[in-house]
Amino acid sequence: MSKINEPKPRTSESRGKKYIKEIEKTLKELLEKLTIDAKIEVEEEINEGDKQPKHFRINISTPESGLLIGHHGETINSLQLLLGVILYKKFNEWVRVIIDIGDYRKLREESIREMVNRIVSEVEQTGRPIELPYLSPLERRLVHMMLIDNERVMSESQGEGKDRRVTIKPK
Repeated sequence: MSKINEPKPRTSESRGKKYIKEIEKTLKELLEKLTIDAKIEVEEEINEGDKQPKHFRINISTPESGLLIGHHGETINSLQLLLGVILYKKFNEWVRVIIDIGDYRKLREESIREMVNRIVSEVEQTGRPIELPYLSPLERRLVHMMLIDNERVMSESQGEGKDRRVTIKPK
């Protein structure tokens, strides 16, 4: 039997709804300041057995998608980082957010997967390492996750900041 004034434990559902509400509010305010009219959809993705959300996937639909994506995705990456920092300040914990605009990330991921598969074949045939072009931290993580169980090749990140690159090389 619970006491009348005893606080209810937070469930991941109520916690997720709290984050979703704040994400929608914050993004709406940011986009209004940029005078961009957009539709925002937020989905919570949770690992089985975890109480905390794995991350929040945010899809923004707008006729001005090119402006929000920016050159090589720089603006979308900056918007994602800014939102993450604002949420950290609000909740005092890191909330992982992934922003997609007009399926940019989905199409970019498909493109990276195709590139990595071609390069893996080339590395296996030649036995020589190949350095990939610049990839964002999220994209580098994708490459590493793709190759984590590969028995013939491996990936390695080297460098700092904008000079950080992934190299695919034989094991």
